[in-house]
Amino acid sequence: MLRLEFTEADLRRITVAAAPDVVLETALSVRRLRTGAGGGSRALPGLRQLHHLVNGSLAARAGVLLEVVPPQGFLPDFLSQPAARDLATGVELIAQVPAAQLAADLAALPPPSPAPSRWFRELASGAVAARRTLADDFRTYFRSSLAPVWQTVQAAAAADRSLRAETLLRGGIDALLATLNTRWHWLPPVLHIPSHLSYDVPLCGRGLLLIPSYFAPTPLLTWRPGQSTVLVYPICRDDDRAGSADALGPLLGRTRAAVLAALRDPATTTALAERAGVSLASASQHATVLRNAGLVSTTRIGGAVLHALTPLGAALLRGDAVAG
Repeated sequence: MLRLEFTEADLRRITVAAAPDVVLETALSVRRLRTGAGGGSRALPGLRQLHHLVNGSLAARAGVLLEVVPPQGFLPDFLSQPAARDLATGVELIAQVPAAQLAADLAALPPPSPAPSRWFRELASGAVAARRTLADDFRTYFRSSLAPVWQTVQAAAAADRSLRAETLLRGGIDALLATLNTRWHWLPPVLHIPSHLSYDVPLCGRGLLLIPSYFAPTPLLTWRPGQSTVLVYPICRDDDRAGSADALGPLLGRTRAAVLAALRDPATTTALAERAGVSLASASQHATVLRNAGLVSTTRIGGAVLHALTPLGAALLRGDAVAG
């Protein structure tokens, strides 16, 4: 479990990135392709398109990126460049990373098998030619593989940012943190994030930068000396939803199924009533029944409440099989 500890100063310094981290998303897309994850019918459309486009040609497209992006585990911190407006700026920022940080990041990667390549050793020493090769392969991979789906990635990130902004306006910081992910728990002043690691992370008054990610299956945390800690979180993955409310109608009743479907994005009771086209009292009643069934969670914020799908409710809308 990761436990992010907020002070009052941190809560005043929470920001949401205006765009995805293009360098990190490029690296994460390579990772998703390496593992083969996300190519099924229920994957996000951009990831399905990327799998179809690359189709076994990853090594030729990604080049040396495969040496710095392992299939799982640690990703080098220099692969996160949230200040970059575009890939060109991002690779220029990588070129400026101090040699000591490059060496430390690469040393933290799992030992390569076979032995590290000459290029890898030169990059670890900060060699200019090795940095140039990394930049060239970033550009080549992006142009050949990620560029065709990048508009989809940006649109999804923009939609997620709009959702966070609406949540913040309706419910404040508590609502924003409580609804980032249905499996995370905001118990002020600590945000609890399930993880195979166990760390307490004091934010120390420097704040938190939230970055939505299209390709990250799990959250990523990056510490930056003297700056806000970066939390990269997966965007909502429940966009393949056609017909789900109709299919649930016989089970839940059409109105209750519509209320459940309206919570694909978290909502206050008032917003829920508007989306589902029911009265405020009816929305509250249906939300209570769904909450008692374990399909919806409710967070009280002052005089208002914010409803969100639980993992079970999200799985039911997707049509996943739920093991007992």
